[in-house]
Amino acid sequence: MDTEAVRSFVRAAELGQLQHAADELGVTQQAVSKRIAALERQLEVRLFTRTARGVELTLDGQAFLPHARSIVTGVERAVAAVRPGSRALRIDVLGLRSAQAVVLHDYWRSHPGTRLDVVTLRVDDPRVAVAAVEAGDVDASFRTVTDPATLPRGVQMIHAFDSPLELLVGPRHPLASARRLTPPQLRKHRIWVPGIAPRSEWADFYDQLATDFDLRIDAAGPHFGDEVLLDTLADSADVATLVGSRDRYIWPANHDLRRIPVVDPTPAYPLSLILPSTNPHPGLRAIVAHLRSLPGLPEPVWLPSWHRRQGAATGDLADAGTPHPRQR
Repeated sequence: MDTEAVRSFVRAAELGQLQHAADELGVTQQAVSKRIAALERQLEVRLFTRTARGVELTLDGQAFLPHARSIVTGVERAVAAVRPGSRALRIDVLGLRSAQAVVLHDYWRSHPGTRLDVVTLRVDDPRVAVAAVEAGDVDASFRTVTDPATLPRGVQMIHAFDSPLELLVGPRHPLASARRLTPPQLRKHRIWVPGIAPRSEWADFYDQLATDFDLRIDAAGPHFGDEVLLDTLADSADVATLVGSRDRYIWPANHDLRRIPVVDPTPAYPLSLILPSTNPHPGLRAIVAHLRSLPGLPEPVWLPSWHRRQGAATGDLADAGTPHPRQR
């Protein structure tokens, strides 16, 4: 069914004049008349009768009108759902409990009228997320391409915020009573980060972290979900993991897990936002301003080497939490 013909019928019925409907729709009266005639042929009924004052609905026209209005409204909503600037701002995060999702939720709570659609692409390779931004499937993505020179021309990457790491351990772990820990104190302890995916930006991050501080980061075994990981930590006297300070984790009270900040220096994951270079969604400007307002981390901070390359190539939010394998 021709939705423009249905739209023409609705406006003609509401205005009572084909010419008035044509003027509102920006077409000629002849075009409106032809659309309605074609619709009548398709439905095999007459929708209007002509009068001296214009047009009036037939009984069939009266029966069809409420359904026609629903069709027009549905089409308008469908278009608005995918048109940048009119549909909700769609941003990809690594997980709904990740630092990025937490920051977006904080923004939304202070701007409750914002139409925000938070999604997870569930891909490990950041190049797939870049392609989604380039294609317009999402308006922005909290991903990092460690070599900004490989970004396509229509996509840019800006620094969003740095997410400091914490050690998460159970009550029987030797470090469980610590209030703070330094990276050297983590040496020789097993840090289990299951499911680190090849080609992911966090794989490079953990490689550099382990090398620079001589840490034992173990990615062995499949990741069976947060619940299994948290259960393992609660029962273990020698297994720990790393999480971002803003990442959300919920566990039973009897697990008695401990989140311990790591300092001097604080290892931090530099989160980036990938977005279009031209014509970004209008809602992104306020999101970027919110990211800019986030407090920085106290020195000293450890960041991976590719963050310095990004800073030189992309700037620091001038133009417009910690990722974890289990946040995908």
